[in-house]
Order: sequence, then structure tokens, then C-alpha cells
Amino acid sequence: MKTLRHIFSLLIGVILLVSCEKENDGEFVDYQVAIPVTQNLADFRASVSIESAQNIRQAGKIYTYEDYIFVNDKLEGIHIIDNSNPLNPIKMKFLKIPANEDIAVKDNILYADSGVDLVVFDISNIQSISLISRLENVFPSYNNITPQGADFIDYTNFDPSVEVIVDFTIETRRELVTVELLNNASSDNSNVGQGGSLARFNITGEHLYAVDNSSINIFDISNLNSPTDLGEEPIGWQIETIFNQGDYLYIGSAAGMFIYSIENPATPNYQSNISHIVGCDPVVVQDDLAYVTIRGGNDCGQELSILEVIDVSDKQNPMILAQYEMDEPYGLGVKDNLVFVCDRGTGLRVFDASASPTLEEIQVFESVTTLDVIPQDDKLIMVSEVALTQYTYSDAGLEILSVFRLE
Repeated sequence: MKTLRHIFSLLIGVILLVSCEKENDGEFVDYQVAIPVTQNLADFRASVSIESAQNIRQAGKIYTYEDYIFVNDKLEGIHIIDNSNPLNPIKMKFLKIPANEDIAVKDNILYADSGVDLVVFDISNIQSISLISRLENVFPSYNNITPQGADFIDYTNFDPSVEVIVDFTIETRRELVTVELLNNASSDNSNVGQGGSLARFNITGEHLYAVDNSSINIFDISNLNSPTDLGEEPIGWQIETIFNQGDYLYIGSAAGMFIYSIENPATPNYQSNISHIVGCDPVVVQDDLAYVTIRGGNDCGQELSILEVIDVSDKQNPMILAQYEMDEPYGLGVKDNLVFVCDRGTGLRVFDASASPTLEEIQVFESVTTLDVIPQDDKLIMVSEVALTQYTYSDAGLEILSVFRLE
């Protein structure tokens, strides 16, 4: 059933692309087709390793735990940075994890995706990290995520039983539109870290939730060293991010925000969803208000980019209260009466949210590139492709504490 649901989600995506984005010249359409570049599964799994500190090629998501910052090197692994002195962060280790994008940490146990697998590390001693467990084939949708710029994937020569997709080449094909073409396309006292708004992993209590392109994957981590795969809960199409507050998960997708109850943690229960214009969509929540950035352009949809404020006091009936025009928003964060937006077209934008949903912009750091933020109690940590910038809070908004180059 897992495979059928993922194929169905993929078919929906292809049909939407065909019907909405392509001009039909008679019965033929030009497609951008992704051809998988594969690696033998055994070799792929054997390539996980713990290595000395090294330069970061392409910074992705960030995660904080105790005095450490974890920076994802897109599809390569995780860099561990000692931030015990924010004025002088120090690179400590690199976890080489092929096809990695997300992590989560609880009580010195680190969980990371590696393509179709979940890998588990003991980081109680940063100088002597060990790989302690691997759950195989728990993220089957990994092989079904169509890369940016492509309309669908040609799986003709791909065998998921012995291979994993590690990259794609893209070619243009002029195809007759047929049914066959579409059918062949395919809370406690534990010590838990904190991810940014772009995270796909979330630990709540004794469960790890990981969203893929179409589902919530649920893991029981009551035995931290040996997680148990509890299966998945299908959501929809083009799922992007996950955020937890209390007994609810807030899930961002290209077309809207979903709310799930985790009163029964092993079986997330759908409550509602609210639709918005198509766009890339992280979400954060504080009290009864959710803040969502929607980025248009490129592969994210239409051209409009906005910040939405949504009333989520009634989980079955969320309501959009306000919208603010943005340039090119990525991640965002909220702390007390401040909302932080990583707006590529402008910089790091700081809003006074004391009268939310009315937001007043009080500060803009125009000279920085920005990707995502993590608001901590005593400081804000921001990541771009080239630097970690840390800020202290002040009456005026933010003051720069340090800048740490990642290259």
C-alpha cells in the first residue's frame, strides 16, 4: 500500500503539471524528464562515516542541541560546530551521511535520514561518535521526489530493491500524451534539540515524526538506540515542513497548511487544512497564531510571495487573519513579540508582533544573505549558504553577536 500511495501522489503531480503548465501541441508535449543516477544500496549504506572537521560545500538546514550547532551539507552529511563560545564557534566533526537533509536529537542520540534509511548515532562523546543503528527502507518516497526543473522521473532502468537514486540528469523529451505515459511515470524532561522552520524532522515525547513528499513517517523512539518504524500517515502532495506545538503538528505543503493531533502520538489524527496560493511553505506557531511564508517563482509556483498570519485557536477551522508582501522568503521564526523572516530579496527582517496579526517592521539587516533561523532563549541563530550569524536580543530588536564563515 505504501508504494501505491506514493505512485498515486506522483501521478497527481504529473497530471497537474500536464494540465496547468504545458501547452499541448496537438497530442504531443515537451517534458523535462529526470533520469536517475544510481548507486548500489550496499555501497551506499557502507559509505556512512565519522570524519574530522572539514569545509562546508553547500549549507542547508540547521539544528541546535545543547552547545552544538549542526549544519547540513546538502545531501553530503552533517557538520558539528561547538558553539559554547558564540564569539568563537569551532568545527568539531563531520558525519558523512549520503543523501542526508534532516536530523533530530534527543538525549545524545542523533537521528538522520540517509536516502531511504534512518541512521542513528550516539553523540554523547563528540570526540568518539558511533553509528549504533540503521532502519532500512523506511523512507521509500525518497526515490519518488521529482527534482527541481523536471516534470517526472523515468524509472525504466531503476531497481529500488538493489539501488538508491543519488542524483539525476535531465533531458527534454517530446512525448505523445497517453494514459500509459502517466502510468509509467511514477513533551517531557528529555533533552531534545531544536530545528529551524525548514525542518522535516521533529521529536515530540517518545516519537520521531519525519515528513516526506506525501506522508508523515512515525517512529517510536522510547528505546533511543533502537527506534521502531510505526508506518506512515498519508497527507497529500508536495509536503515540505513540520512544526510541533503542544499536542499538534503543523505541516507545510506547497498548497496549504495541515493540522494533525498527536494526542495519540503513534497515530496522528487529521484535524484540518487551510489552502493558500501555491508556493514553498514553512510554518511556525506561537500560542494561537501560525506564521507562514509562501515563496513564489522558480519551481515554487506563481510569482507572489507573502507572509501569512493564521488563527489556529480552533484546530478544525483555521483562519487567515493577515497577509504581508515579501520579496523571496525562506525560513522564519517567532519568539515572544518578535517575528523573524529570512527574505532573500531584502535580508533578515524583524517584525514587532505585539499587536499580531498586525505586524510592524522594526529592523532589516540588508547586507546579509539568509536561509533559516532558530530563535533560542538568549540569541537568534541564522544560517545562509556561507555563514552562521548569531544575534542577541535588545529593546530595538537584534544586535549582531558573531559571524562564522562556513566555507
